[in-house]
Amino acid sequence: MKKLLLIITTALALCSCASLNQARLMQSGTKALQALSISDAQIKEYVTQSVAQLDAQNTIITSGTYVTRLNKITKGLTQVDGTPLTFKVYKNSEVNAFACADGNVRVYTGLLDVMTDEEALGVIGHEVGHVALKHTLNAYKMSLFSSAAMDILASTGNGVAALTDSVLGQLAEQMISAKFSRKQETEADDFAYSFLASQKKNPYYMAMAFEKLLDKSQSGTSTQVSSIANLFSSHPDTQSRIDRVNKKAAADGYVRP
Repeated sequence: MKKLLLIITTALALCSCASLNQARLMQSGTKALQALSISDAQIKEYVTQSVAQLDAQNTIITSGTYVTRLNKITKGLTQVDGTPLTFKVYKNSEVNAFACADGNVRVYTGLLDVMTDEEALGVIGHEVGHVALKHTLNAYKMSLFSSAAMDILASTGNGVAALTDSVLGQLAEQMISAKFSRKQETEADDFAYSFLASQKKNPYYMAMAFEKLLDKSQSGTSTQVSSIANLFSSHPDTQSRIDRVNKKAAADGYVRP
């Protein structure tokens, strides 16, 4: 927030020493300041609306083997830091899964096809880690503030507005394809490791899930590679992340399955 205010102040100050369009800068500053008034709870409401858009555009499996497996995998996982978690299966061959700031988690059949239950839990734990650490919330917030939604929000005068389906759809797509920094990925890895341990699961399974994703990213179809890039960071340090988890698990006395 301080950073955003500094940017606004600097931009407005430049008006006095350069031939910039002051009205335009003032408009941008107003929008940015307006954005500061939107609470996390309101952001999550928009996230929920975006998820509803995605659910309407995808085939949700409501019964059968995939649902039974996912229910078993996530048994007891009902909330994270006070945010209720809701799990659904998308019928989609992509190797993918994503968790949203409002606690909605979607797992693709393509991921369940290539992962064991324990490995899938490692992936889900990682995605839920991004929720717990507010990475997904902040990513959505940045997308919201940089989209056409900002004009709509600013026009209400109080930061609350009904967004159009097209804007919500755009935000939904950006939500799925959000990229996280190396630091954020490491933090989510650490969360998932502790999460697996708390569930009495061997944390090695997370490293094994990473290994499968790395293998698929090198030998899979273009669609698989694209979805895996969305699922995990495309940073070129995936192997070092695998090595880090393996080293930590060995040091903690776990035996690789």
